[in-house]
Amino acid sequence: MKATEDLVTNSLQNSLKSESDATPDGRHLRAERTRKSIIDAAASMITEGILAPTAQQIADRAGVGIRSFFRHFDDMETLFLTADEESRDSMEALFTGGDRCGSLQERIRHAVERRSEGYEIHGNGIRASKAMFWRWKVMRKKYQGYQRGLRKDLDDWLPELKALPKAEREGIDAIASAEMWFRLREEQELSKQRSIEVVVNLLGGLIPNA
Repeated sequence: MKATEDLVTNSLQNSLKSESDATPDGRHLRAERTRKSIIDAAASMITEGILAPTAQQIADRAGVGIRSFFRHFDDMETLFLTADEESRDSMEALFTGGDRCGSLQERIRHAVERRSEGYEIHGNGIRASKAMFWRWKVMRKKYQGYQRGLRKDLDDWLPELKALPKAEREGIDAIASAEMWFRLREEQELSKQRSIEVVVNLLGGLIPNA
């Protein structure tokens, strides 16, 4: 008896869902689900290391047709910009948080540790942005904007940097960059902790009284 009741209940729920999807609000919700599935598919592929997925690959991962893909996004640039916007808050929170108290040496270490977490978690996203850097001007501007944001954030960690000569300051930004981190971790095959020590020591050597 219960199995029969469950069957009737499920049938009714499916019927109501179909009716809902047939209404303007239902179609809108279905379109939003499709759009989100496309964005999520692109983000997951990039996280896995597929830095420049094609529209067809993303559509396949999302379980939608290629025509459905282009109904939601005019081109790949629009999709990647949308995905970038949707991930920006969580990414910025990861980079800009942390305990900013303590001595200069403590703050240098805390800043490096905080950045290392961001580079480790969002490494493929950063690489993907660089891969698109040369294709689309707007992506290049966004990437450069992120770099300015990181520079400003490092000033917040280490106000002492503002008094340094320009050459030393540019060197500090290079040492604290994602490119430097990836070189240490991949080309030089250092552990995460060893990479942190290298960056901390290099920064300490350029900042007086560190």
